Amino acid sequence: MAFPHRPDAPELPDFSMLKRLARDQLIYLLEQLPGKKDLFIEADLMSPLDRIANVSILKQHEVDKLYKVENKPALSSNEQLCFLVRPRIKNMRYIANLVNADKLAGRTRKYKVIFSPQKFYACEMVLEEEGIYGDVSCDEWAFSLLPLDVDLLSMELPEFFRDYFLEGDQRWTNTVAQALHLLSTLYGSFLNCYGVGRCARMSYELWRKLEEEEDSETKGRKPEIGHIFLLDRDMDFVTALCSQVVYEGLVDDTFRIKCGSVDFGPEVTSSDKSLKVLLNTEDKVFNEIRNEHFSNVFGFLSQKARNLQAQYDRRRGMDIKQMKNFVSQELKGLKQEHRLLSLHIGACESIMKKKTKQDFQELIKTEHALLEGFNIRESTNYIEEHIDRQVSPIESLRLMCLLSITENGLIPKDYRSLKTQYLQSYGPEHLLTFSNLRRAGLLTEQAPGDTLTAVESKVSKLVTDKAAGKITDAFSSLAKRSNFRAISKKLNLIPRVDGEYDLKVPRDMAYVFSGAYVPLSCRIIEQVLERRSWQGLDEVVRLLNCSEFAFTDMTKEDKTSSESLRLILVVFLGGCTFSEISALRFLGKEKGYRFIFLTTAITNSARLMEAMSEVKV
Repeated sequence: MAFPHRPDAPELPDFSMLKRLARDQLIYLLEQLPGKKDLFIEADLMSPLDRIANVSILKQHEVDKLYKVENKPALSSNEQLCFLVRPRIKNMRYIANLVNADKLAGRTRKYKVIFSPQKFYACEMVLEEEGIYGDVSCDEWAFSLLPLDVDLLSMELPEFFRDYFLEGDQRWTNTVAQALHLLSTLYGSFLNCYGVGRCARMSYELWRKLEEEEDSETKGRKPEIGHIFLLDRDMDFVTALCSQVVYEGLVDDTFRIKCGSVDFGPEVTSSDKSLKVLLNTEDKVFNEIRNEHFSNVFGFLSQKARNLQAQYDRRRGMDIKQMKNFVSQELKGLKQEHRLLSLHIGACESIMKKKTKQDFQELIKTEHALLEGFNIRESTNYIEEHIDRQVSPIESLRLMCLLSITENGLIPKDYRSLKTQYLQSYGPEHLLTFSNLRRAGLLTEQAPGDTLTAVESKVSKLVTDKAAGKITDAFSSLAKRSNFRAISKKLNLIPRVDGEYDLKVPRDMAYVFSGAYVPLSCRIIEQVLERRSWQGLDEVVRLLNCSEFAFTDMTKEDKTSSESLRLILVVFLGGCTFSEISALRFLGKEKGYRFIFLTTAITNSARLMEAMSEVKV
């Protein structure tokens, strides 16, 4: 069931080095504050830190107590305080309040602030304004590459999406450039680079500058990775908005996979306790089902259970020597497999219960109709019913966005009607969210005379022009029109299927959406790899509104091994879904490639909508 790679598929680089580097750097920073110290950690850094350096490692380096950075007074009595935080203004205010409270009480301590992954000038300004800049020492923990699995690296920066694609804040592009620079230093320079999107272009240019500054160091290294793709999330919102149906995607949609692990509650563990489970290649059961369509998973798990039982039953006819061998060599592995098997069966049952309750089949049918452009009126009615029944504010928003992008914006009458119903159903406090969605091009209204493609392309060029700056929202949303239907036709994203689509033996990447749709991001990668350039894809690039931001940087390939040319790094700027990862793993299996994924964070439709929402739901 797990995709077996062709025997000639290239080996993956060893990313454990990244963990060691991050751990060593953190230890070095902690030791700059010699003696006992208390460590204050920001909540969203706790999970990544746990993957790099657990509590016992911190204790070895004289960390006495651990505290969470939260809005309440610190009770620490230690003489040295260390803060491990993201570069955010609110964190600076928190630290300033603490230091100033100590000053008022006439207490002197040592304070150290470690910013991760980098320090921003604005943070230092706040410390200066608050009058404590001279009291604290500042450092950077340049930790921006967390290996979640053998082929998956995450920067764990979920805020990247909102900061860049909504606020236009470009500060994280430098972090991306630094991460790429570190990878090329460790694993050799990348031979061919392809990018699509404004953020991709910016990150690429910053990275090339870093490479030029330190070119001599990496010149001699043999390149391990042949191709690198840089993709902006806003180039393909549709894939991220669709419900996931591969097992790993469904687990993420249902339970939220956080930093490579998931908390399974009592409904899955069949006990009164929750259990944190690491989901990666080491979990043999999970590894075989993670990329499978959900409809195949139950059959596989029940077959696995029967095989396991048969292995247990072998004990019956054993003599003492055989029994001794069985206990010492096999029993532990069987027990571990049995535990994992029952967990994944529990997870499947829990997913089934939840999906039956919300009539998942009907939802998928509506999504497929939107992707294909059929029964738009029926789909709109379905969304209205969803809103009226107050099913879930996030789900309703997601469906409205999917309708908007697949239809190149909603007709004004539908836009006003759906927006009014939504605000009446879920509350007027969601009004700002609609403004955000429009600015990001996720939920737009068709302008009158929207068929003027010549005008549209001129405006589009104006808006994407670097010198243009911010033009009005109306122009901006016009430039961000999705052109989904035209792109879908050009790239054959909706496969024509004669008869039933066989999900057990998939024929193409569309299986990740039950055979209804090939993820646009993955199709573009497939097409560019076939051509080794954007040649012949000019029309697609134009429709993506990326004419100036699709680029190729080729290097001479004659000196490199064919193995490295089949190893491909895909960088998702603004988040990547498990469906896209599964689709590209399938493509790799088919074509003899191996894909490595680097993403600013793992995303799904709910996370996308939450990032745009002004209301915490």
